[in-house]
Amino acid sequence: MIRLGVNIDHVATLRQARGGREPDPVWAAALAELGGADGITIHLREDRRHIQDRDLRILRQTVQVRLNLELAVAPEVVDLALETRPDQVTLVPERREELTTEGGLDILGHRDRVRDVAARFLDSGIEVALFLDPDPAQLHAALDLGVHAVELHTGRYANSAEGGPRGRELRALGEAAAIINGGGVALHAGHGLNYRNVLPVAALPRMSELNIGHSIVSRAIFVGMERAVGEMRDAMNGRPPRD
Repeated sequence: MIRLGVNIDHVATLRQARGGREPDPVWAAALAELGGADGITIHLREDRRHIQDRDLRILRQTVQVRLNLELAVAPEVVDLALETRPDQVTLVPERREELTTEGGLDILGHRDRVRDVAARFLDSGIEVALFLDPDPAQLHAALDLGVHAVELHTGRYANSAEGGPRGRELRALGEAAAIINGGGVALHAGHGLNYRNVLPVAALPRMSELNIGHSIVSRAIFVGMERAVGEMRDAMNGRPPRD
C-alpha cells in the first residue's frame, strides 16, 4: 500500500500570520494520524516562515508514524536535523523569495554538497530522499549517491491544463519513475497533488509514498483534518470526494 505523508506546513503558516499559538501544527499532526496518515511531513525553512524549531522538537517526541523533514542543505538546518533525528529527511532546494518549493534539486550543479550532506544523514542511520524534477540527467546523477528514495516533483503535472498538456507531464513522470525503479531506490512523489489529480500519480509503477499538504489542509478547514486525510486516501484509490 502506498504511504500517505501529510504535510502540515500550512497549519503553521496560518499560525504565523497572527504570531500566536493557534492553530497548533502538533495537534494537526495528531489528527492527521487519527485520519490514517502514514507519515507527517514538515519543511523547516531557513527563514522559519512556518514550521519553527520548537515544532520540530515537539513533533519528534509526539508523532507516532514516520516523521519526514524537508530541508535545504544549509549547515544550521542540517545540524538541527541530525540532533532531532527524524525518520527521514528529504533534501530540497530553497529560495527565500519563493512562496513554495518551485522545483527539484540541482544535483548536477551541487553534487559534492548534496553528497556530503546525504552521507552525514546516512551515517547517522537516517533515511534520505532527494526531491527532483523528472529530468533524466538529474535522476541518473542522484542514483549514485546511495540514498533511499527519490521524490518526484509533480508541480508541472499538477499545474498543467487537463488533456494533452497534463498527459505529457504524466508521461514524463512515468519515464522518470522507470529510471528510479531501475536504480533500486524507492519512488516518492509530491507537490500540487489534490483529490482530483492524485490517482494517475498514485498509479505509477512501484509508487511507495505520496506527500500532500495544501489540498488536505484546505479541505480540513471545512470537513476536519481526520476526514480530509481519509478522503485523500480514498482519492488515491480512485474514490475522490463528490462535494
